Amino acid sequence: MRISEQEALDLFLKTPLDELCAMANAKKEARHGKNVFWVNNRQINYTNVCVLKCSFCSFSKIKKTDSNAYDWTLEEIIAKARAAVQSGAKELHIVGGLHPDHPFEYYLNMLATLRKMFTGVNLKAFTAVEICHFAKLAGRHVRDVLQDLKNAGLDALPGGGAELLGEEIRHKICGKKETGAEWLEVHKEAHLMGIPTNATMLFGHIEKIEDRIEHMSLLRKLQDEAPGFFAFIPLVFHPENNPLGHKVGHKASEEDVLRTIAVSRLFMDNFPHIKAYWIQTGIPTAMKAIHAGASDLDGTIMEEKITHAAGADTWVGMSPEKMRGLIQNEGLIPVERDALYDVISVSP
Repeated sequence: MRISEQEALDLFLKTPLDELCAMANAKKEARHGKNVFWVNNRQINYTNVCVLKCSFCSFSKIKKTDSNAYDWTLEEIIAKARAAVQSGAKELHIVGGLHPDHPFEYYLNMLATLRKMFTGVNLKAFTAVEICHFAKLAGRHVRDVLQDLKNAGLDALPGGGAELLGEEIRHKICGKKETGAEWLEVHKEAHLMGIPTNATMLFGHIEKIEDRIEHMSLLRKLQDEAPGFFAFIPLVFHPENNPLGHKVGHKASEEDVLRTIAVSRLFMDNFPHIKAYWIQTGIPTAMKAIHAGASDLDGTIMEEKITHAAGADTWVGMSPEKMRGLIQNEGLIPVERDALYDVISVSP
């Protein structure tokens, strides 16, 4: 039976952690047994130049001349993709800042070139915020932009930029970014045209638990109306090198992370997967999370820039052998997948 927002809040605030994790693990195992999913992937953060400066972001640079600003050429992007594919990558995860100069055609050419050169790899690219930016650049409807990207080779959207979808809290942390309603509309349009997506949530800063539940509820409602989400990905806020971090000063505790993952598994009953993104949670917490409702660890990643700019102390990437070993050491079964959750291999 589906739980309400109030019941989800009560679970978060009142249920002992061990009991809550056990409840979420039972829900996870009812869906996936002992399987834990992962992907051999490469992140391509093609530029950190961005017209926005969100209070929680340590990655973006406003000016092209800023210290450490970068903007990879297509040749550099191709070289990174080629190295990843040669190492067995099945997914290219492509996101970046909202660059002030690149026209929409730049992104279409990027995807079309990658699709032509690497036919067997999924292109999971661009957040809803980037899609809205492209629509403004081109003076076109989001639906038309998504169709052009799909025609150029887009397979899925990664789900970033959601932050918190409730308008009051969103205005406080990223008031100049697209609204929560606009983020949801991009994903609805994507689902309706057969482009699957993921959904993130940035937590552990100035929000209340009620804000998290509201966020989950908005996502659950959209999944009811226009199914297409693969996974929900709680992202732990990292406080270093950003204005919001100066106010908060600390990361969410391990218990807070586990409660968030567990409640999301119990509440978001129409999402196939809850992801423990090991880059942000840290590996020890991620290992606990796969016993607390999470059924996916994301992937090998190879090179991560956004969270590490905010102080993450995890590795920037992980080998497939290490990924399999971590899962097996927890008594669980590693399932290698692609970006569309098609199974590639199951390790004994």
